Amino acid sequence: MKKTNKENAKNSIISRLNLHIMLIGAIVIIALVAIIKLILWNIGTKSDYDPDNLAEGYDIEALDTIIPLSAANLEGRVDDGVTTILCLGGNPLTDGSGANSFTSLLAAKTDATVYNGGFPNSGIGAKYSSYNEGYPRDNFNFPYVAKSIASKDFSAMKSALASETEEIYADTTNTLESIDYDKVDIMVVMYDAIDYMERIPSDNPNDPYELSTYTGGLRNGIEAIQQAYPHIRIFVMSHTYAQSIDENGNYQNGGTTDLGHGPLPHYLVKEVDVAISCGVSIIDNYYGTINEDNYKDYMTDYLHLNDAGRNALADRLAEVINTGHSSSK
Repeated sequence: MKKTNKENAKNSIISRLNLHIMLIGAIVIIALVAIIKLILWNIGTKSDYDPDNLAEGYDIEALDTIIPLSAANLEGRVDDGVTTILCLGGNPLTDGSGANSFTSLLAAKTDATVYNGGFPNSGIGAKYSSYNEGYPRDNFNFPYVAKSIASKDFSAMKSALASETEEIYADTTNTLESIDYDKVDIMVVMYDAIDYMERIPSDNPNDPYELSTYTGGLRNGIEAIQQAYPHIRIFVMSHTYAQSIDENGNYQNGGTTDLGHGPLPHYLVKEVDVAISCGVSIIDNYYGTINEDNYKDYMTDYLHLNDAGRNALADRLAEVINTGHSSSK
């Protein structure tokens, strides 16, 4: 009996020793794993970052927003089978001539009838918040042009011609007066960065319809056309990259230089917001067509486009029109 007790005690001691050995072994293994992970974490992984590499550019998504025309806006309208486009704007429409003008290039790329409604050096925002008889040129800025088209009354525009010496003002006025707007399918609104250059405020938070602001001028013009001709699909073509010139004659980057109301990207964002809120399409040319990296290939100077620049803009618009307009008519 005593022998059995001794054997049982011995076996119990051995079992406890085995359990302790197993626990110690598990603790050692866990500690080793933790140490190894800590060492590997301290070593880290190889990075692809090269501190000596200088990126020459960066990718930014273009802010295009393409909005189809509501089918309800076309009810009762008979399609004549011809795509008719009217372009309203400033220097991008008037700098080129002949086959290299924007409207000629767009016509060739879309097989459409394209009218040129451009006035040199005109902009989106008016000079004054209400019409000033001492500044008749406001009649050629976008909100007043749109008002004349919507009312089919071009008398104010004709009166303002007396203050202009360039023949193109009279030619464009006559063109706008002669158009049958019931046959116009698309209206393109395309201005350069002149509003920014002229220090037109980007907006008035207290009055979104103030004519003498960038967004107010755009909103007034778009809504005037929409109310008068709901069947016309509107495309806003944003400004491209541009530079300003300071008092010393030095060029300033429009992408970063604030002339009082924000740099060019600020104007772009405001323009996009208005277009979307009005339910019209906008094509972003600032990031999507002519930007800080490539402007030397597409511009003659700090503001104006060359033939290649107008062709690039026409390509961008034609691609959208050719792929999407037929389904919205």
